[in-house]
Amino acid sequence: MGIIIKPIVTEKQTAITEKKPNRVGFRVSPDANKLEIKKAIEDMYEVKVIKINTMNYDGKKKSRYTKSGVISGKESSYKKAIVTLKEGDIIDFYKNI
Repeated sequence: MGIIIKPIVTEKQTAITEKKPNRVGFRVSPDANKLEIKKAIEDMYEVKVIKINTMNYDGKKKSRYTKSGVISGKESSYKKAIVTLKEGDIIDFYKNI
């Protein structure tokens, strides 16, 4: 499995990117460190990374009611990285669509 799992394209992350166009969010492997993330992004997208902020999220507990009773479960935990790119560099996730 690679270090970068997928880019984060949510309303909240899009709002951050609109305010500061050189910031991009990625869901990354939980055991990856900042140096590995930086190298992977620079190799994959050919941009210069200035700074990386990482956050670990615990999975939320969920439950739902069904005919057979309550079913409980848990979302998976994940790690998120907010990457600050060099001024002028940009990553376009929609260019291949």
